[in-house]
Amino acid sequence: MERVRPYGIGLFRVVVSLLFAMHGAASLFGVLGGARGNAATIPFAQWPGWWAAAIQLAGGVLVLLGLGTRWAALLCSGSMAYAYFVVHQPAALVPLKNGGELAAMFCWSFFLVAIVGPGAWALDTLLPAARRESRPLKA
Repeated sequence: MERVRPYGIGLFRVVVSLLFAMHGAASLFGVLGGARGNAATIPFAQWPGWWAAAIQLAGGVLVLLGLGTRWAALLCSGSMAYAYFVVHQPAALVPLKNGGELAAMFCWSFFLVAIVGPGAWALDTLLPAARRESRPLKA
């Protein structure tokens, strides 16, 4: 099982970040159903919705590519923690009652990626190897 661990983590990272990026793209550009499923967009620079969507898209793409993965995942996790406690939690404590299941799941999923790293198929793991291979050997 240890041999497949990086691939499982990589697949988890790719799926979660793709869903996150799609959520941001929907809110920013009105694609994939748009913001809140009504084909609308969030007005430019509107706090906090537009900024959250920008983090979702940019952070989701960075984590998807595995580029700056731990920092991008931590930013994504923090934005979802903010969404949960500021937007959802005031309505009720439990996510099932306040509609915050998605925010909670994304928050903890990205926190896990920030802790365990990107897994397989990440640019973070490919780029350092490429730099090592391109360095001249010392005599």
